[in-house]
Amino acid sequence: MPRIPPELCARCKGYKKLCGLPRCPILESFRAQVKATVKTRGTLVEGATPPGILVGEAGYPRVRVYYMIPPGLYGEEAYYHDAPKLWALRGESLARIISLRSELLSANLRVNVRDPFTLYQKEIGLAAISVKPVESEAKLAKPPVPRLVFDGISKPRGPSAPVERIRVSGNPQLPRIVERIIWDDAPAVNAIIELYKSGLDVYNIQKIMSVGFLGRMRNRRVVPTRWAITAVDETVSRHLRLQLRDKPEIDSIEVYHGEYLGNRFVVVLKPGPGSFEWIEAWQPHTLWTKAARDPVLWRVEEDPLGRKTAEDGGFSAAKIAVLEHLVSRGRNADVVILREITPSYYAPVGNWHIRETVRRALARGPLLRTSSEDEAVGLVRRLLDNPDAVLRMSRFLPGGRYRRTRITDFF
Repeated sequence: MPRIPPELCARCKGYKKLCGLPRCPILESFRAQVKATVKTRGTLVEGATPPGILVGEAGYPRVRVYYMIPPGLYGEEAYYHDAPKLWALRGESLARIISLRSELLSANLRVNVRDPFTLYQKEIGLAAISVKPVESEAKLAKPPVPRLVFDGISKPRGPSAPVERIRVSGNPQLPRIVERIIWDDAPAVNAIIELYKSGLDVYNIQKIMSVGFLGRMRNRRVVPTRWAITAVDETVSRHLRLQLRDKPEIDSIEVYHGEYLGNRFVVVLKPGPGSFEWIEAWQPHTLWTKAARDPVLWRVEEDPLGRKTAEDGGFSAAKIAVLEHLVSRGRNADVVILREITPSYYAPVGNWHIRETVRRALARGPLLRTSSEDEAVGLVRRLLDNPDAVLRMSRFLPGGRYRRTRITDFF
């Protein structure tokens, strides 16, 4: 097999298939290593969900829906298996998160994306979006396959098997607004914004969209989970951008910092009309860059109108956190988000940790407020392991190869 450039792997993260291979060899190798750690026996499984539901994309429009149950667990103990905000708040380790996800058994069934009411009629969809875990029973067609499944965007899941039947014995509990939205014949974009404005978190909205409960009645679709995650992030981000359109710019440069799960984030806010710059720096010897000798870099830029140079789920997750922060302050800004991935991030657990780490970094307040770009860059250099490589990629910070010029620079 020809050598695959690590730059391609860092962009792909195992799910875009940019190398042309049918399966990611890096993820296949990792799955083989953890396969022995996942053990589930029997074909009758009882427990509570959520921990949730995952919709695949292979075979579209006939996709697999994975109904996840932690065998023998109920209530809050079950709920914690799919609680990213709580994981981040409590600082759960990568090993602990993988352990929690490995305990989930996925009972899977084939669904036509054009028939979302199948999930409603079986109460599978309602149970998956319930605010409290619902007792469930799954009769599997055969014993589950003992393996962990990872990708670069959604959370990993444990062993899986085709299901003969799923019986939801508890009563799903939905917020009143969700009960209404399910039967509201309105565009999905409008529904997403209404749910977000009501206080529902993006994680809940993503599930509601994924099971096909949003949009015009005749046009509703079951949405693969990865697509739903990015779609909700981008829809909410456009809504937040509109709220910032006429807001004043911040009057100084601010530098924020956060670290979690082997990922380091530096956020720089500076006076400007709302452009974004996202730079990822994958250190050598991470999961995706085992063959790299130097940091592998990836950059996305987005203008104030939301036009970006590339689609990237990690950028979308970080962007919504920053826009929430700016809206809460009533201020606009240009934004630089730097993400440095270290070898201790040895397994991909989804984009949720990006969103939550950036949220917490901004909530803690800036490490520095200054009017000097050089002072801000000096702090950025101290916060990163590979500052020269990262800063050379930037158009928004001094020292970049393609320094962006504003008209005020000539005054």
